[in-house]
Amino acid sequence: MKTLYIVRHAKSSWEYEGIKDIDRPLKQRGINDAYLISSVLNKKIATPDVFISSCANRALHTAMIFSYSFNYPLANLKISKSLYNFSDGYLIKTVKALDDSFDSAIIFSHDHGISDFVNKFGSIQVDHVPTCGVIGIKFEASHWKNIKSGKTIITEFPKHYK
Repeated sequence: MKTLYIVRHAKSSWEYEGIKDIDRPLKQRGINDAYLISSVLNKKIATPDVFISSCANRALHTAMIFSYSFNYPLANLKISKSLYNFSDGYLIKTVKALDDSFDSAIIFSHDHGISDFVNKFGSIQVDHVPTCGVIGIKFEASHWKNIKSGKTIITEFPKHYK
């Protein structure tokens, strides 16, 4: 059994002119939502075996807040340049390349790839994963490279708690 949690980065800020997209920070609302959802998730699931984040500032900051809530060492947080891509292809490759010693993983990435991935591999249709939304999918597989359709076990969105 393999379990994957996918987190769309929290709400980012567009207020800074001349800043590259990859460097955009979180808004205060995003920071608050990340603390809220990571706290909710921490009460519902065991700490995932590995935390992996896109290299974008907004995804990394979200991952750091979740790491704090789960007491996961920041030194163990893996950063993936390939997750800073807006298609599900890189997300699929990242998941299928996970080390089989990890039975669970949490990945922090971006909108389009996440929505495509959860609808391709999960059992519940999700029209749009909102910022700081988390989808959990359980797979009947011993090896990450063999994952196919799984069962959606968690859908947590900030609006559920406001």
